[in-house]
Amino acid sequence: MDDQSQVELTCVPGQRLCLADKEHISGCGTYERQGYIYSTLAGMVKVAKQDKVSVIEVHTSNDQSIVPAPGDIVTAKVTVVGQRFCKCMIKCIGNTVLTRPYRGMLRKEDVRATEKDSVEMIKCFRPGDIILARVLPITEVRSYNLSTAENELGVVIAHSEAGVSMVPVSWTEMQCPKTYFKEPRKVARVVPESIEVE
Repeated sequence: MDDQSQVELTCVPGQRLCLADKEHISGCGTYERQGYIYSTLAGMVKVAKQDKVSVIEVHTSNDQSIVPAPGDIVTAKVTVVGQRFCKCMIKCIGNTVLTRPYRGMLRKEDVRATEKDSVEMIKCFRPGDIILARVLPITEVRSYNLSTAENELGVVIAHSEAGVSMVPVSWTEMQCPKTYFKEPRKVARVVPESIEVE
């Protein structure tokens, strides 16, 4: 990044901005790790001159200051289920409802912590399921990779073909209380009181 440039750059959390050296130091909205400066926010990159040092800062735009960051627990709705991954729309970060959804992707190898090769996506998720997932480190802009490999993560709300909210009966199954039909899922271990069904 050329600190002489007046072009305003936008960035996302976890994005590498520049080298951290004698001329460039981390400022507001950034952090330093292994010799580089990274953004902690989504927003505009600003370069503030102090003596002969450039202070790298990130300032958020007013419309949406919170975006998914690596390590965050998010609530997402499954939209498409394929053989190797499923696509999701991220609706909440923690307890904060987003003003607009973000696209997320959950890959087959990130569904479970063990027996990754035997995972069948259609036996873990269905379109319309509400899941809890953890945001993985960002590898590409505009897409968030998710993981449900922890016991507390996975499907929290699912509806049966009869349109009824299903009840977890094991780690791998949910049951329709109306038809008693069981469907396979990667079930999250959640305290029942924390589930809010609309």
